[in-house]
Amino acid sequence: MTHPTYNFKKLILTGGTMFAMLAVPLAVNTVTGLDLGVISDAQAAEEGGASKKGSATKGGTKKGSANKGGQGKGGSSNKIFRAPVDTAEDSDRPAWAGVKGGKAGGGGKPGGAGTKKGDLFGDMVILLRDSNGVPILTADGLVQVIAYYYPEGSTTLVPLKDSAGNLVVIPYNAEGDLLPTVTLDGKTYDVVGAEVDLGRLSVARAPEKVLQHSLDEALSKLTATGVVIGLDAAGRLTVNGVAIDSPLENLALYDAYMTGTLPSTLTLPTGFTPASLLAAAADKTGDIKIDTVVYMNSILGINNLASGTYYNFDTYNYDRYTTWKNATATVLVLKDGVYVPTVVNLYETLFNSTNWIDPTPTVGDAGADDFAAAADDYLTVIQFIHDNEVR
Repeated sequence: MTHPTYNFKKLILTGGTMFAMLAVPLAVNTVTGLDLGVISDAQAAEEGGASKKGSATKGGTKKGSANKGGQGKGGSSNKIFRAPVDTAEDSDRPAWAGVKGGKAGGGGKPGGAGTKKGDLFGDMVILLRDSNGVPILTADGLVQVIAYYYPEGSTTLVPLKDSAGNLVVIPYNAEGDLLPTVTLDGKTYDVVGAEVDLGRLSVARAPEKVLQHSLDEALSKLTATGVVIGLDAAGRLTVNGVAIDSPLENLALYDAYMTGTLPSTLTLPTGFTPASLLAAAADKTGDIKIDTVVYMNSILGINNLASGTYYNFDTYNYDRYTTWKNATATVLVLKDGVYVPTVVNLYETLFNSTNWIDPTPTVGDAGADDFAAAADDYLTVIQFIHDNEVR
């Protein structure tokens, strides 16, 4: 999907935080002037609709070991699983990913990294996007930043909604700067943009040789003579029954798959989806949303921002029920004071047998929301199995 060349607009929010907004001159359901805009159906589902979690920011609630919580994502499970593994024990988190919760993913710059893919990206915030994930601009060609605020007495940042339940965007002043407040139904709110936490995905900013080395490692396993390639319970690629669980190798495979550079001789198993690769590369306790996918694709070069070309998700569709209805995993379940290896149904256990509702189900609509929902669900399963697997 190609659009004219984008422009950068640097914006100052309250507290002096600098945000580098990626914009393309595309006007779909554009908010004009300083009027408050109503978010699209796809973004509404992503940022607080019936099928997604309400807050996707640093102050938001993180996933638990057995479910993500929230309608359509699975509520409290009636099973008692093993206590979650401390993230400090998660040995597959690379050292350069930094401490979780750091600014814009906490990764920072790897020492001696030189020129990196992420040099053009500052802090990344949640934007109003079309069904392909492309930012929807105002009539003045500026990106529309979703408004977040702290409810009175709360330390959790949540999206601002109007009386009809629609999310709103932060207006600009005449100079093109984001305003620090929004007045809605006679009440004024202090608002900010919510950062997208890339976590260890920030390693995508490292020199290309880092991912190339990881890709070589992964392909050496996948293309070895006589190997059997399959999928594990969490959708990760396996070689002779052993999952490729290295975040870097999964990220490198994701990059190669999305750019069409995997070896033509490599046959991937039925049921494979690149969404599982992105999930396996992400923080197990994180979240994947449309903004995560688009920013990652831009950093990796899957999106060509110089030409305004974005990855086309038109053919991607995700159905949680079809994907997980018969999926099972053997995990440790506490029974009579003893942890017992038990086979559980993942659709029932993690998603409360509740399907994900596609906000853009019409044939021909781009499926960026489908892809993000799929990746987020795969991440839920990966975290659950990681925390409760039989060791």
